[in-house]
Amino acid sequence: MSAFAAELITNARFIASTGKGILAADESTGTIGKRFDSIGVANNLENRVAYRELLFRTEGLEQYISGAILFEETLYGKCADGSPMVGLLTSKGILPGLKVDMGVKELYGTDGETVTQGIDNLDARCAKAYAAGARFAKWRAVLAIKDSSGATPSQLSLDQNCSTLARYAAICQANGLVPIVEPEVLMDGSHTIEHSAAMTERVLACTYKHLSDHHVMLEGTLLKPNMVRAGEACPAQASAQQVALATVRVLQHTVPCAVPGITFLSGGMSEEEASCALNEMNKLDTVRPWSLTFSYGRALQQSCLKAWLGQPGNVAAAQAELLKRAKANSEAQQGLYTGGVSGAASDVDLTVKNYSY
Repeated sequence: MSAFAAELITNARFIASTGKGILAADESTGTIGKRFDSIGVANNLENRVAYRELLFRTEGLEQYISGAILFEETLYGKCADGSPMVGLLTSKGILPGLKVDMGVKELYGTDGETVTQGIDNLDARCAKAYAAGARFAKWRAVLAIKDSSGATPSQLSLDQNCSTLARYAAICQANGLVPIVEPEVLMDGSHTIEHSAAMTERVLACTYKHLSDHHVMLEGTLLKPNMVRAGEACPAQASAQQVALATVRVLQHTVPCAVPGITFLSGGMSEEEASCALNEMNKLDTVRPWSLTFSYGRALQQSCLKAWLGQPGNVAAAQAELLKRAKANSEAQQGLYTGGVSGAASDVDLTVKNYSY
């Protein structure tokens, strides 16, 4: 067991604590550029710093946010006044985390499937991140449903991605970082919610088999899965209640009770859809041994970005949008969200095909 065992368990439980979730602010330089393009803001260091300061300086954010995933530029970067960016989070009691994967590459011999890169020197990068104040990490594996035959994700894709996720998790724990394990089944395609459930169950079962093989301490981990939904091109889209039931059933079949928290990605849902689906999961009258919470990027930031528009005079309005959405998701984590929280982009479909960052 890692020398960090007690710390890992404490931090994992804290991140998944009641009424709190994760702000995913780990967009790469290229991805944040796409966000800025949508509001007519230049993608330069000054603007990236200004935007991330806006997020982290939001008064009261710590009421609803327990952790923030960062890009390397942010974890090791400075605020406009020269102070460490990470200090804005730690001063609020929000745990900083770091995206440590290096993106996906084609898995040759498959139908366009991918495997995530970044294992080389991961131990040294994790140790450096811990020294800089990070207390958790994130690694995203991408799995695709190409059709409804059941042939994809292929066994090769499953084995390669799940094994790499497990290696990543073990390396993180050895260096004091809680690993967020993210096997994302993309919602690209026309498959039904039933097929999505079957494939997501297959992916999660394989993930936990490999985590066991690599002796990962589950009590010091978090899972970041997709919600079980029909493909974005499927004509029969499910309700929030149907998504919730399908998702929780899959989790009950695959995720050990030792895992303290499941921090869902939004997968291109609108801000309001992501909040409502999470809320319905937490309202279900069924066994949920883990905290079901959020780790949203686009579904926390879209209205905030639209309110900001890169203008200093709009910072307060943008922060109000972020806080409003964070509060909605905090309520959803407790099954208390009544819906209807509106924003500049709360109902905008955020789907991006073959999403990468």
